[in-house]
Amino acid sequence: MNRLIQILVLNTLSLTAVFTQNISYKLSTPEPTTHYYHVEMEFSGFKEKQLKFKLPVWAPGSYMVREFSKHVNLVKAKDENGKTLKVKKTDKNTWTVDVDKAKKVTLNYEVYAFDLTVRTSFLDHTHGYVNGTSVFMYVDGYKQLGGNLTVLPHHTFADVASSLKPAAEGYTGDGAFAFRFDDYDQLADCPIEIGNHEKFDFMAAGIKHRVVIYGEGNHDVERMKVDMAKIVNVTTAVFGFNPNQDYLFIIHNTENGGGGLEHMNSTTLNVRRFSYSGAGYLGFLSLVAHEYFHLWNVKRLRPFELGPFDYDKENYTSLLWVMEGFTSYYDELLLRRAGFYSKEQYLKTLFNTINSVENQPGNKIQPVAHASFDAWIKLYYPNENSYNSTISYYSKGQLIGAVIDAMIIASSDGKKSLDDFMALLYDKYYIKAKRGFKEEEFKKDLETFIGKNLDAFFDECIWGTKELDYVGAFAAIGVQVIKQESLEPFFGTSLSESNGKLTVRRVQSASAAEKAGISANDEIIAINGFRTNQSGFDAFIGRIKVGESFEIMISRDGKIMNLKATMGEVQKVNYTYKIDAATGKRNLADFWLREV
Repeated sequence: MNRLIQILVLNTLSLTAVFTQNISYKLSTPEPTTHYYHVEMEFSGFKEKQLKFKLPVWAPGSYMVREFSKHVNLVKAKDENGKTLKVKKTDKNTWTVDVDKAKKVTLNYEVYAFDLTVRTSFLDHTHGYVNGTSVFMYVDGYKQLGGNLTVLPHHTFADVASSLKPAAEGYTGDGAFAFRFDDYDQLADCPIEIGNHEKFDFMAAGIKHRVVIYGEGNHDVERMKVDMAKIVNVTTAVFGFNPNQDYLFIIHNTENGGGGLEHMNSTTLNVRRFSYSGAGYLGFLSLVAHEYFHLWNVKRLRPFELGPFDYDKENYTSLLWVMEGFTSYYDELLLRRAGFYSKEQYLKTLFNTINSVENQPGNKIQPVAHASFDAWIKLYYPNENSYNSTISYYSKGQLIGAVIDAMIIASSDGKKSLDDFMALLYDKYYIKAKRGFKEEEFKKDLETFIGKNLDAFFDECIWGTKELDYVGAFAAIGVQVIKQESLEPFFGTSLSESNGKLTVRRVQSASAAEKAGISANDEIIAINGFRTNQSGFDAFIGRIKVGESFEIMISRDGKIMNLKATMGEVQKVNYTYKIDAATGKRNLADFWLREV
């Protein structure tokens, strides 16, 4: 090696050493009763004169800007010598630090956490729960950096559970738990449970699954081990393999419960504490199936727009009807495959959803692709008119998934199903292309897979509001569907009763109630001069005939009003079914509704 090359190599190595970036975090809970997490970030190896520290405004998987920075206080910075550095907040979720000649910056801040949902963070004297996007900042331009996280729980908390990889030292023996992460996305994606939780594990699909449970409940651990393993196995079978080496379920047993959030190798489930029996237990298993299916669908197989994430703003996609809708389709179908539902129970559940969706006024107003795109401003901000103007991409997408599955089964004469198409997409985009798919690619791939042009289907049923062809789709796989339409007496209010007040929650569009001038939040006092309550109102409306008039006394904003109403009617649709052996396609129905 000549002298010039030696000098260049040495200079390159020297510069690399100087500018090798290192980042680490410490998370502590010194006073859990205050609900504040204390966070310390250390960052070195940079060459900029200013660094921007940013906190996400949303949590992937929950499509709403939550403005996590509103809970951040006392942001301070210092250099390696302890000198205070200037910190200036430059927008709603960015703190800019003038680093001057510092070689290392230590940033300290506090995060108020008192919102126990699967999307946010929480801390009190009973436990702590951390969703990374609401607690951990990142250095702008350095999200790709891996590093270490040390969790220092309060001395009353014995354990820390996370799907983050343990650092070499793991539990350090001084009450600290050490983890490592490959980049910020991984740090943000791995929730953390801190406390004295119940825990167990089970093996399924060749993988160890850990479960930690906060809160009392009527859960049966031995039963959960068996049943959750069944869900894991039938879900893994859809794609043919499991991408994890280790998986963590965090379960919060709470009074109200409801909901889950998916992560790459974990999930958090919020469950009503005494719902682990009967229909409530099936609901729990459905939630397990839903979030576990997301391991593939959303977290790996995803729309092009959903990763890498822009944590500063909304990430729009019109494909949530696939990501959440198809997942909702599978969460019930997988319960059938695992033997928790009979064929009859599964079909009853599916057709209940069909009738619910098709009788909702918003289904004729908002296309499901629009429901996805507008999730940021509509789904997570429902109001009294949402029922009239929107549709859920969960429930509508579930029905589209069922119809597409029927198309595939029929076109392949029972040799393929939606399972095979999802596996094809997973292999094509996640495994091989290592990217998300675009809407036009999804459509083209589906057309190729089915062997049919789907322009009309997408234009009319995805981007339009045409009713899905349940009759034709299911008849092709041996399930006879009967559609019945009828005109029924209908007033059009949804009410709630509390503290002796009967209040209007919503008014259906074009209904008799709307024509009478009744609005949401009106208090209904009397009908035809007689004071009423919920049962009295329901009984009166139930016996009045279409075209009959009556008076309703209401209070609106403290003012008493007398309104004249005339009983109206509404057209209802009702879908029923039977598995029809006479069609000669009973084998296709058996394939669709198989238990494995």
